[in-house]
Amino acid sequence: MTREPTPSGPRAPLSLAEYAARARATTEGPVWDFVEGGAGDERTLAANVRAFDEVRLRTRVLTGAGEPDLAATVLGRRWAAPLGVAPMAYHTLMHPEGEVATARAADGAGLPFVVSTFASRTFEDVAAATSAPLWLQVYCFRDRAVTRALVERAERAGFEALVLTVDTPRLGRRLRDVRNDFRLPDGVVPANLPQEDADYSSPSEHGRTGLDPALDWSVVDWLRSVSSLPVLVKGILTADDARRALAAGVDGIVVSNHGGRQLDGAPATLDVLADVAAEVAGGCALLLDGGVRRGRDVLAALALGADAVLLGRPVLHGLAVSGARGVSGVLDTVVEELAEAMALTGTPDLASAADALLSPRPPARGPAPAAARPTTAAGAVSGAGLRKEELHASVSDPVLDTMNFLNEITGRFPDAVSFAPGRPYEDFFETEEIFDHVRRYLDHLSARGASADTIRTLMYQYGPTAGIIRDLIADSLRADEGIEAEPESIVVTVGAQEAMLLTLRALFAGPSDVLLVASPCYVGITGAARLLDIPVGPVDEGADGVDGAALEAAVLAEKARGRRPRAFYLVPDHSNPTGSTVSLRAREELLDVAARHDLLVLEDSPYRLVSPGTQQPTLKSLDRDRRVVHIGSYSKSVFPGARIGFVVADQRVTDASGATTLLADELAKIKSMVTVNTPPLGQAAVAGALLAYEGRLTDLNSVPAKHYGEALRVTLEQLERHFPEEERRALGLSWNSPSGGFFLTVRVPFAADNEALLRSAREYGVVWTPMAYFYPQEGGERELRLSVSYLDLPEIERGIGRLAAFLRAEALRSGGRP
Repeated sequence: MTREPTPSGPRAPLSLAEYAARARATTEGPVWDFVEGGAGDERTLAANVRAFDEVRLRTRVLTGAGEPDLAATVLGRRWAAPLGVAPMAYHTLMHPEGEVATARAADGAGLPFVVSTFASRTFEDVAAATSAPLWLQVYCFRDRAVTRALVERAERAGFEALVLTVDTPRLGRRLRDVRNDFRLPDGVVPANLPQEDADYSSPSEHGRTGLDPALDWSVVDWLRSVSSLPVLVKGILTADDARRALAAGVDGIVVSNHGGRQLDGAPATLDVLADVAAEVAGGCALLLDGGVRRGRDVLAALALGADAVLLGRPVLHGLAVSGARGVSGVLDTVVEELAEAMALTGTPDLASAADALLSPRPPARGPAPAAARPTTAAGAVSGAGLRKEELHASVSDPVLDTMNFLNEITGRFPDAVSFAPGRPYEDFFETEEIFDHVRRYLDHLSARGASADTIRTLMYQYGPTAGIIRDLIADSLRADEGIEAEPESIVVTVGAQEAMLLTLRALFAGPSDVLLVASPCYVGITGAARLLDIPVGPVDEGADGVDGAALEAAVLAEKARGRRPRAFYLVPDHSNPTGSTVSLRAREELLDVAARHDLLVLEDSPYRLVSPGTQQPTLKSLDRDRRVVHIGSYSKSVFPGARIGFVVADQRVTDASGATTLLADELAKIKSMVTVNTPPLGQAAVAGALLAYEGRLTDLNSVPAKHYGEALRVTLEQLERHFPEEERRALGLSWNSPSGGFFLTVRVPFAADNEALLRSAREYGVVWTPMAYFYPQEGGERELRLSVSYLDLPEIERGIGRLAAFLRAEALRSGGRP
């Protein structure tokens, strides 16, 4: 049930996301999970919304379209807009008036309402509240007499159509309800089903025992035999089933995956709509539900062939916020957003909505044509061939291709000066030092009493999963960073990338958990999130990195979308890619925001110890309540070939019995199934370097830090020399001036994309990195990243000269003036 709403400000919510946030604040946890949850890992639930999020609409200007006409006619009835209320059970969970309040709002909006078999108000009460079309969603029970009585009662009450749900031979396993052992509160019952000797308290159990698992297409004829109402089928996801539905003589089809509550892993409804629409070809009414959260989502569905859409969970959100008034607000918001989208795309009426509105055009849905790939007689891909669309979606994600493209460009143009790699400067490495480091560590073990056999085992065998040099890392963190970490809270990893992967896998348990990242952001973290199907939300950087206000705004926005911000990743010092550094005050603000919103902070700071001057304190050293998971790497401060990183995870984890471990222990469990352990030889080499300088890597890196500082200074001086202030203003060029690290950002007046990079390498002999690679969403299209760490000073001077020629030519070509 919902708690009594409290005033939440002077204005009504402005978006469906805001309605969701306010509804969540007034709804008890198990009820919220019942409404919001999906089947299994909720992949399909998330895919429904994501499919609409990825749509881009084409704007069309000077069309003379005037005010758009939103009216739709479905099954002979006029709707004020191509939008209806989807069937959902037990509206009284969200508001005492339940379906009556929803019907009243639908009446005011002139929109239809599909009433659930499991409505918690009587059909008669619902019908009395509206003159808009009412349809009955039908579950067919094992006892057909119950279904017949339900249909006849709805027809007597004035309902106008039957919507048969066809995707429930059994209910999907909804893990939130299983964990909560969800039961309907007292007084919430299916008001139109028999009550005598019936127990409806467990929706999942009643569905298991009550629904007919053996339905076939003959059920359509049976419904026609007991009612004169039109019959639609809801739950169609393939062209084949659409063809069968047409053959069965249905009056309408609803493309639906049950809101992601049945088969987890089924496609998003929007992703199959074009296929189904092509098969239906106007043969019956075609509707869609699942994932609609904005008016432009309605237009996208119309463009792909739907006649109308049904809106689900957001209606219940509005109901929870303020009853009928809240539902009216939700419906009005979607209708107004639809009108706006139609006006801005030059779409005068619904009949004009076509796939030409979508940019880029929607890709072909479903498998490739048979002629496009070699097949066996049985239709399978021949030999050991695989279709890419059958692999995990991450392999097609552009973020995973970025480094490959850069490497390809560098390989094709070996004489180009490359400002792309963020590698350390190689002249600081001496091959023999590796042997010195390993020997020093072995001597250290011997001095501490380890026998020759013990040392041999330690070096040659797998060794402890969490690592063998945790004590030395803890000492170094204390000496260099002011971080007090017990060795037991540290896991030694195969580079920082594994530390990120382990941490994300442990912390993110469900599809509503979202990772916030400073934007622009290091691609390693967004790539790891993509591999694990973790949604990412950006926190926009300012000139001095992120601050508390930006983080809090992002947290509130995600909560408004019904998602849980779980952790926030940032590089607070000389960040990759921008080079920005977060101030002390902003660090304290970030920790305050994290505490207020129960957020973990993932701190990754590989450039501090190789930067000149006094550094800001780490977030971990300021952390007083274990909010910060500190990720470290020795790639920059010792050498990258060792592939040694670590994570400080001192957060306490309590299980159901009350037993407590450290998060580090849980990470080690995951690591044991991934890399088993971190190679002891690499650990030994890093340990020897730590021992040589008594853990103070600042001493080890005093000369490299000075070099990198000089490289950055020379780069900035050369940019200033080639582009005096007046010229760069005229051309639209600018750049930041980081205080350390390897990177800086140049803003340009042209598209700094892969094509521009190719021209730069081929025609001017200089390579850089497009900043668009680093934005988790859109952004960075007119920015490029320069990395100065890998080059000596003469190479930097020569490279900036080439870069200047390229930038000037491109800027002038884009309309700048000299």
